[in-house]
Amino acid sequence: MDLMEKNMELIEVQKLEGHTDRVWNAAWNPVSPILASCSGDNTVRIWEQSSLSRSWSCKTVLEETHTRTVRSCSWSPSGKLLATASFDGTTAIWEDLGDEFECISTLEGHENEVKSVSWNASGSYLATCSRDKSVWIWEVLGGNEYDCASVLNGHTQDVKMVLWHPTMDVLFSCSYDNTIKVVWWSEDDDGDYQCVQTLDESTNGHSSTVWAISFNAAGDKMVTCSDDLTLKIWRADISMMHSGEGYAPWTHVCTLSGYHDRTIFSTHWSSDDIIASGAGDDAIGLFVESKQHDSVNGPSFNLLLKKEKAHEMDINSVQWSPSKENRLLASASDDGMVKIWQLETIP
Repeated sequence: MDLMEKNMELIEVQKLEGHTDRVWNAAWNPVSPILASCSGDNTVRIWEQSSLSRSWSCKTVLEETHTRTVRSCSWSPSGKLLATASFDGTTAIWEDLGDEFECISTLEGHENEVKSVSWNASGSYLATCSRDKSVWIWEVLGGNEYDCASVLNGHTQDVKMVLWHPTMDVLFSCSYDNTIKVVWWSEDDDGDYQCVQTLDESTNGHSSTVWAISFNAAGDKMVTCSDDLTLKIWRADISMMHSGEGYAPWTHVCTLSGYHDRTIFSTHWSSDDIIASGAGDDAIGLFVESKQHDSVNGPSFNLLLKKEKAHEMDINSVQWSPSKENRLLASASDDGMVKIWQLETIP
């Protein structure tokens, strides 16, 4: 289906109000119609959709655990655990007990603000990153125990985001040092995590802070966004890695520029191949791969639509719902709002 040939519109479904400071991040539960949001008000809000009215309401507020801004939240693959990363230097693990959430573990070790947290595809590892320039990998042990498996000090500045690859235990991080680093378990004598690739300006990478990373469902393409006002698309031969032939490097495919005129803070690739971007110009952009492939230059991407004034202030996070049925997008902003949007075909 060629979306470019259809008349598409991003419709605001609902405003979720309740946070009393900027909202940094929104995260969809992978198995239930639940959304988590985290804020500069030191809290996390859990929003749930009513099966009858289809409207969203705040089910619970996770508070009195973090003492500063909660910058990032991430659900485990089972949807049972929520990890929250805070400027207080800790990452909390919450368990959904059905009628309430309980903080079952607190991960400490970073010297200062924790900026991002991510679970691997199997839920056996967590990664966190911080303004202290380090990335930590945590092994999930039984009995609510988490063990630091590795500390990676490859970045030279504040690390903005960590994200595990969707099908392999390969970890990606992006930073204020303008780079994206790729970390992979080395099977050599040391048996440790190694940085196997750095994507920077010399590899057609970004020229300023890299804020976010996202993968397509297959995991063979990646999108990154930056303070340089661009989105970049990358690809790798992951079948080579799956077959055990060693590391397959990521290469630059194309750069999307001229669509936002302020920092692009967030990008997310949907399960049906639509890339969303959220930026400091208060707008949301949606992009799709062009059906006309250039055999020389490879894939290109087109703007499907741009939603101007989606929020009243900077958009910090855009996240597609994992459900393919209804194309829901959540956005979170400095204006203290979380919004739910639906991408619809206009007749």
